[in-house]
Amino acid sequence: MTRSSPRVCVVGSVNMDLVVRTARLPIAGETILGNAYKTYPGGKGANQAVAARRLGAEVAFVGSLGDDPHGQRVRAALEAEGLDLSGLATRAGESTGLGMITVADSGENMIVVAPGANASLTPDDVTHAGEAIRSADVVLLQLEVPLACNAAAATIAHDAGKAVILNAAPARQVPADLLRKVDVLVVNRGEGARLVGMDAHADPGRVALRLPELGPAIIVLTLGALGSILIHRGRPRRFAAPHVDAIDATAAGDAFCGALAAQWPPVAAAGPRTPDELRLTERAVVFASAAGALAATKAGAIPSLPKAADVEPLAEKLLAGVG
Repeated sequence: MTRSSPRVCVVGSVNMDLVVRTARLPIAGETILGNAYKTYPGGKGANQAVAARRLGAEVAFVGSLGDDPHGQRVRAALEAEGLDLSGLATRAGESTGLGMITVADSGENMIVVAPGANASLTPDDVTHAGEAIRSADVVLLQLEVPLACNAAAATIAHDAGKAVILNAAPARQVPADLLRKVDVLVVNRGEGARLVGMDAHADPGRVALRLPELGPAIIVLTLGALGSILIHRGRPRRFAAPHVDAIDATAAGDAFCGALAAQWPPVAAAGPRTPDELRLTERAVVFASAAGALAATKAGAIPSLPKAADVEPLAEKLLAGVG
């Protein structure tokens, strides 16, 4: 499953996550008692960058954090992972983004994010990090930073012939001009449904049929424990997820995206249609499914992200069942 040190550039958010575990998630207007809270470095961008790094990629990260104690702790955690942080700005007087997360004993979660310094990231910051984007094999984006920053990163990568993966999360509308520069779109059912104007609880098969209208040649619709649907140049194929005992699904989607970027096949990144492209793309999706499942078996975001030695055996087992 491995290949020689792919280069990934992640442009995205970095937060401190405040996590409270409860027996169940509250309903609207309800107050329930939880256990003692814990803090973990996180944020979709940072999670996905660390996931890709732990799975063998060389990773550059572009983002913004505050000059508060949370920011100092998060930067130290990312440095310890071996990320290139030359594109990670520290904003004087700003607070680092916060993720407020409630996790039920079942592993389900509810998340509210206060952007903090993430909202201060600018297209100029992205432009200044242009060399990191142009030298990457894959550029990975999410929607927890201003859309103008994603647009700037996608433009630089697209013009340089690099693969652009957009994880359109959290759910929001994405401008058509940005989608035109995206090679791979990754969404869950609710995010995908919103992008195509369907109900959040719509049947995933119906959502999958509509998603190609958005433009990207390759789309992955993730369905948690139900697996995922790969729509490859208009043709859908469903993949099962491995069975695991879920503890905390907070970073499962981020592990999936980071793994997908780390395993993205060079033939797909380069753009030409080759006989190997579909096979290698399917392998990347299966590898990502294994990484996402394993991340759900541990608490916290970054602490839960698996390493290649753990993912590869599970991925190979899943591939054995792919006909």
